[in-house]
Amino acid sequence: MTHRIFIDGAAGTTGLEIRDRLAGREEFELIILDDERRKDVSARRDALHEADVAILCLPDEAAREAVELADGSTTRIIDASSAHRVADGWTYGFPELVGRDKIAEAQFISNPGCYPTGFLALVAPLVKAEIIEPDWPYTVNAVSGYSGGGNALIDRFADDQSIAFRAYGLGLNHKHLPEMQTYAQLGLAPVFSPAVVPAHRGMIVDVPLSLDVMLDDKFEEPALPVLLNALQKHYGESEVVKVKTDTADVSELLLRGDAEPWDGMELFVFEGDYQARLIARLDNLGKGASGAAIQNLNIMCGLPETTGLRL
Repeated sequence: MTHRIFIDGAAGTTGLEIRDRLAGREEFELIILDDERRKDVSARRDALHEADVAILCLPDEAAREAVELADGSTTRIIDASSAHRVADGWTYGFPELVGRDKIAEAQFISNPGCYPTGFLALVAPLVKAEIIEPDWPYTVNAVSGYSGGGNALIDRFADDQSIAFRAYGLGLNHKHLPEMQTYAQLGLAPVFSPAVVPAHRGMIVDVPLSLDVMLDDKFEEPALPVLLNALQKHYGESEVVKVKTDTADVSELLLRGDAEPWDGMELFVFEGDYQARLIARLDNLGKGASGAAIQNLNIMCGLPETTGLRL
């Protein structure tokens, strides 16, 4: 069976990467609008109604408009924006957390944000297993490649190569916070410190834990195997999310400026004196965006979920 796919916003960074991953796949037929028609409301409405699945790679307001344009159709939608991530009637597109059956049955899927993908992968299974507390004031330190900011930020880093580090979200109201809190089932929103570095792609998300303060007598000693075992149990034999168990010789984690596209994610746990760091490494354009959309698309269409992924 061939599935008709329309990428609304195919000229943007995420849309282009999705098209690359779909290239040559006979299971899909792409509905493509030329440059003159891709912003035409009538042409977009027709494409949205014609498609079996539409993937929205748009700013939030434009994504909401696209959903309205698709109203009355049976088209299934994957929204890569943040417009619907905690909205009623939408399924959160993180199959390893919400379950593949929910993805397979849903009409409306909201792709997770890139930073929340790393944070939730680490924290949500541990909260669910009652190993760490839902009401703890967690902090998140994260760095991303500049492609996560879209074309405007890509151009800024290209034009000003003196930028070595960009801290942002200084108003402490980042748009990713609601999904972090909601899907980790936290009583408090985490303190989120995002930054951008001069690499095109890649991301490291770091959640520090003060074990002596937050855990009391909950853990055996040491804590490392308890945390690792819980993550391993949750992700099992996942081909996408890998829990790295042998970190004794790991002294650094790197993002490289020439990194190739990658749709997996690695989870690490490091323990010191009554402290731990939970760290996720992923590609902000891969499992953090386009790769996640393709994984969800595969599941929705009844295909092996890693087909077309770069793992």
